[in-house]
Amino acid sequence: MTPARTSPATDTPQLGLRERKKIKTRMAIRTATYALIKEQGYDATTVEQIAERAEVSPSTVFRYFPTKEDIVLTDEYDPILMEELRKRPADEPWMDSLRHVMKLAITAGLEDDAEATRLRAHLLVQVPAVRSRMLESMSVTGRMLAEGIARRTGVDRDSLEARVYTMSLIGALAEISQYWAEHDFQDDLRDLLDRTLDVIEHGLPVKNT
Repeated sequence: MTPARTSPATDTPQLGLRERKKIKTRMAIRTATYALIKEQGYDATTVEQIAERAEVSPSTVFRYFPTKEDIVLTDEYDPILMEELRKRPADEPWMDSLRHVMKLAITAGLEDDAEATRLRAHLLVQVPAVRSRMLESMSVTGRMLAEGIARRTGVDRDSLEARVYTMSLIGALAEISQYWAEHDFQDDLRDLLDRTLDVIEHGLPVKNT
């Protein structure tokens, strides 16, 4: 859900050299992709161009990102966010924990590179292939969230209830970026997060007619 950047988990152990190199390569590929998209548009940007700009081979790009869409959709922060969720007090309401961690992620993304965050949101709205790939990839984040929900609530992570709740949550969070872009980024992302989680927690507000 994205974001040197302020990590939401500053006290986690340092990564090994090999993993740091992998992250550096992924970030170089992603930075090159965003720059090229800004210069010439998404459709005109090829994997070969991305590889040349990032100073890697096309096969390296595909090793890290199976599709071009994955480059703009994935980041390094899902595992960190899950670790943050694990650190929250066991008696804290689940939605409070989720709200806290998601706000850390949003703030980190905006502080690191607000322009890239907006570009990603634009692509979700403007490029059907990116939006379609996002829907396909939601299941990965959904499985990670399901584990956190299961630990906190005791509900079987593979139960229908857990799956419905998790995917409803993932879908709702995905809508935040699209809504933000569709409304010219006028809203504060953290306010949109609060509104979204309020709907998940309390249901759709009904206005009296």
